Amino acid sequence: MAGAVDGPTSGEGTATGSAATSLGTAEAGEMGDSRAARGNTVNGRIPDFFIVGHQKCGTTALYMMLQHHPQVYMPAEKEPRFFIPELRPQPVKGKMPKRPATLDAYLSLFSGARAGQRVGEASPQYLRYEGAAAAIAEVAPDARIIAILREPADFLRSFHGQMLHNRVETQKDFRKAMMLEEDRRRGERLPRGCRRQSWLLYSDHVRYVEQLRRFHDVFGPERVLVLIYEEYRRDNQRVVRDVLRFLDLDDSLAVEQVDTKPLKDVRVRRLHQLNGALQEARRNPAAANPALRTLDALLPATVRERFGSQWRRLIYRPRAEPSEDFTRELRVRFKPEVEAVSEYLGRDLVSLWGYDRIG
Repeated sequence: MAGAVDGPTSGEGTATGSAATSLGTAEAGEMGDSRAARGNTVNGRIPDFFIVGHQKCGTTALYMMLQHHPQVYMPAEKEPRFFIPELRPQPVKGKMPKRPATLDAYLSLFSGARAGQRVGEASPQYLRYEGAAAAIAEVAPDARIIAILREPADFLRSFHGQMLHNRVETQKDFRKAMMLEEDRRRGERLPRGCRRQSWLLYSDHVRYVEQLRRFHDVFGPERVLVLIYEEYRRDNQRVVRDVLRFLDLDDSLAVEQVDTKPLKDVRVRRLHQLNGALQEARRNPAAANPALRTLDALLPATVRERFGSQWRRLIYRPRAEPSEDFTRELRVRFKPEVEAVSEYLGRDLVSLWGYDRIG
């Protein structure tokens, strides 16, 4: 089972300040005791739990499996990202975005939950954004948190691939992308139009202890479940049962395993960029470049369906094997963090992830 993964903005990726400030003065004032209390609100339900990440660690599959559990309600759209203010969408030409931009819109995502169901959402960016834990706690102080960690070198390689597919990254070579970090930290050598500077500072994502401590400090260790991606892959059903017990749900009900498709490598970046832009134009014509709308109109659905597989084979190729030398180089770099998170969690991730063989 694989996990389901835009000039620069100074300091992006750090939602600092109080949660009330990050929500906005008017919205913070709306909350009050009735918003913070567990249960129904005027516009929906307050979530009982949050899958906070990391990306590329099986969050999509977990979200889909929990969605199928009769005692769980999760919205149809994954990743609301509401508690990261800089990721909230803005209306385009008067049309409201699909992701919620206000507290009322966010709470309405859960209005369809039945009485007795646990309500949750999955936004795997929350784990790495500094202010997300405190912002979540303002709305849902008793929430339970699910985090997933993955061996760092493998995680970052997969995350880099996701950034390529999301058209945030343009450097196809993983090693070269990692070598650009310090330049990019200074705002240099970023992809044109990049609005996700912090996402391309790959090493910063492997601050596992710091990330977990933020949630532990706010919710307490007993309300934070830390899963390990490699164990999740090895025994999917057991780990999902652990999650159900953590949520006080019936773990005897069968939950069908979900396998998400692994990403392929991008073979031709410019065609990948064009392909993504055409898909966006199809989803949101009002915000699209007129030339893209015209091009999309010239490619009717029958043509796209007929030649789609050949088009994809031209743009993408099967995932290449990782470089053993560079993988070892990254593991040497990240061994202190692996040792630190092992001590912090009281779990031997050093051996589990093979870092005991790294000098």
